[in-house]
Amino acid sequence: MARKHKHEDHMNHEAWAIPYGDLITLLLAFFVVMYSMSSVNEGKYRILSESLRAAFRGAPKSTEPVQIGSKPARSKHESPPMSVSPQRYMQLDKEAAENQPPMTLGERLDELLRDEQIAQALDEMADEVEQAMKPLINADMIRVTRKRTWLEVEIKTDILFPSGSADIADDARPVLQDLANVMARFDNPIRVEGHTDDKPINTAEFPSNWELSAARAAGVVHLFTDQGVKPQRLVVTGMGEYSPAMSNDSAEGRGRNRRVVLVVLATPEMARENLPLSSDVESGQEALTDADGGSA
Repeated sequence: MARKHKHEDHMNHEAWAIPYGDLITLLLAFFVVMYSMSSVNEGKYRILSESLRAAFRGAPKSTEPVQIGSKPARSKHESPPMSVSPQRYMQLDKEAAENQPPMTLGERLDELLRDEQIAQALDEMADEVEQAMKPLINADMIRVTRKRTWLEVEIKTDILFPSGSADIADDARPVLQDLANVMARFDNPIRVEGHTDDKPINTAEFPSNWELSAARAAGVVHLFTDQGVKPQRLVVTGMGEYSPAMSNDSAEGRGRNRRVVLVVLATPEMARENLPLSSDVESGQEALTDADGGSA
């Protein structure tokens, strides 16, 4: 009888591809993990590390004094100890900010372009204000000060208000209306500051220079809104006699201190920041000559 030949099992010659694919997948996962570890924010990692160490009673990095005797019981009103002190947190947060990746070239160019556009817009506004107020600027009754991120228009109140009053003079209304028409064409926030000299006032309407300076600034704001300036852009500030531009020892200095200052800010965000006062910005500049030497 003829023998049946045994057939050899078929061998898969491509079986090597399976472990090779697994190897490639593991390598990909390994490099993803390594990349993610290299991008860890060092400051935030330190905060997390110290918090975990304190939570699990681990040994701290810094040397702590050994308490002699029993530890006094904590009052029920006493706050529990923080895992990271506020000072340490501020330090770590500062380090985290310093460890932030630098801006890309595109981000830096965008920021520079934005700053340049802001400066150009303020310069355009300043040009229009100087053109509209040219006679009064030449007469030293209005000053325009340009800064890169804000613009100041200082108006002597002697041309705006009678002495001791917050009612805008009829002759001054066209001046303020022309100024408001320029401001209405822009969207910048405006802080209207009222200032007086140091001569006291005590009337039924104005118990002190605080009320007088605030009322004068508010009067300018009302006229601006009547001319189309959006009220959301305007802030009233009464400074009284406490932010003088010059010394009140002379009639010239008192005349300079009686003023209304329009501080035109570059962006809405700046309206929520603490900027230098106009008197701080312009201190040391040449004083204006007082028209009559009268009081506020």
